[in-house]
Amino acid sequence: MGDYKALLEGLKKGAPSQRQKIRFTDKVKVDVYPRSITKIGEDYFFVGVSEEEKCLWILFGGDKSSQFMDFDGEILAEILDKENIFLKKCSISHSNAVTIRNFFPFTRPKVLGLGNAIGLGDRLGLAGPGHIRAVVGTGIKPVLAQQSIRELKRTHRSPEEVMNAATWAVFQEGYMEGFGADADHLKTSEDIDLMVQAGYTMYTIDPGDHVDNQADSYSSRELMARVEKIPWSTLEDTSDDCLRRYDDRDFVLDDEFVIHPDREEIYRAMAKYGKAIAHTYKMYKYLVERSSGSPFELEVSVDETDSVTTAFEHLFFVGEMIRLGIKFVSLAPRFIGDFEKGVDYRGDLDRFAEEYKKHVLIAQQWGPYKISLHSGSDKFSVYEIIGKLKQGYVHVKTAGTSYLVALYTICSKEPDLFREIFDFSRERYPLDKASYHVSAKVDDVPLSSECSNDQLLALFEQDDARQVLHVAFGSVLTAKDTKGNYLFRDQIKECLVANEEDHYENLSKHLRKHIIPFL
Repeated sequence: MGDYKALLEGLKKGAPSQRQKIRFTDKVKVDVYPRSITKIGEDYFFVGVSEEEKCLWILFGGDKSSQFMDFDGEILAEILDKENIFLKKCSISHSNAVTIRNFFPFTRPKVLGLGNAIGLGDRLGLAGPGHIRAVVGTGIKPVLAQQSIRELKRTHRSPEEVMNAATWAVFQEGYMEGFGADADHLKTSEDIDLMVQAGYTMYTIDPGDHVDNQADSYSSRELMARVEKIPWSTLEDTSDDCLRRYDDRDFVLDDEFVIHPDREEIYRAMAKYGKAIAHTYKMYKYLVERSSGSPFELEVSVDETDSVTTAFEHLFFVGEMIRLGIKFVSLAPRFIGDFEKGVDYRGDLDRFAEEYKKHVLIAQQWGPYKISLHSGSDKFSVYEIIGKLKQGYVHVKTAGTSYLVALYTICSKEPDLFREIFDFSRERYPLDKASYHVSAKVDDVPLSSECSNDQLLALFEQDDARQVLHVAFGSVLTAKDTKGNYLFRDQIKECLVANEEDHYENLSKHLRKHIIPFL
């Protein structure tokens, strides 16, 4: 075993990113990911590829009754006849992901707490190593398992699949700094059940369906009627008591910013967010019960609404959550301007900067907690503003941008495959855009036949094309032919696996641009 030990130790010490070939026997040759090499005592675990199959490998001494029999797999060879040294090949499966999380705590998600963080949604299950390379050495805390219920349905994936992809990525990269797992945009107790069973550590409650977007425009009579319809008993409150907590008060956040709401503002905040707070409270209590004492952190998101969250409404929302004993780590308000999918911020940046500072001051004084940017992909002008402010904490959520990087990699390596995906996405866009905040016009997006290969790559810099590709991901990944075979899914994965180092490099380079402004 000494020779193999020295070889593995040498690879681990150098820790190159690319695979290195090791010949264990004439028939067993493995391309090893050096950063994955991990020890328990004198035994070695690593991820490697053999005959085009990625597996977990265990090189151990002793006998076949070893504790490593817990892993599903097969012993391929007794390496040295005179020594009881065995090589076991184990599939990258759900059962082995569960087992490896038991053996190696760093492969389990954890509660991240305060500190700048980035959510890195992975719709294909192949982006994790690239995500990790983007955050290494930055101090930014990564959420590597992040998927909304909507995304799970559109990609036909399970919460366990998303979690397992993160676990294997962490092990492959030897990443031991800790990561989060976000059950994103949960709207029902059934959503919570689904994600709790899979072991998520962060839960994002989305009460957006209960926000009254018309509250800003109601007449006085209609406004009061709406206030009376709020489920006050659920809130353990009355409208009069609620009014007294905020009426005729100065909320001093700094020397230049004082919130002094009048009664109409207070009633409109009640009407807009009262039912949403009640729903959040019910979801939180249910989550506490279902978590059975396991640690978790909560985010609340009201970003996917039509009506902007004012500074006072932010203060009101968190004030009521605190009164009800809801413990939360971050809040995603609905900011001014447009946070459309896959493109930079659209709106008045000076006004955004002014309003964002107010939100940060509230978060510092009433928390501290993080301000979360949903639809955070590629909002580079906003990152610059927040980064220069150097106040508070931020959580940036991304997902679609990693899918676009995957398509960019395919476009550069297999342009004919990309052309098919692109034209299919273009056809699907009018239907798929329904549940997304986008403004692309499909008529402004050319057919692939009208573009050279270089022009196809240039489309990734064009907002309309980016959004067309962005929102059609579910259709692209689940479309099947008349025989029940995937039209694109398998080909997409095969291309990315065959060009994985380019894929990882493209991901790391692009996502670093999301991170650098916050350093």
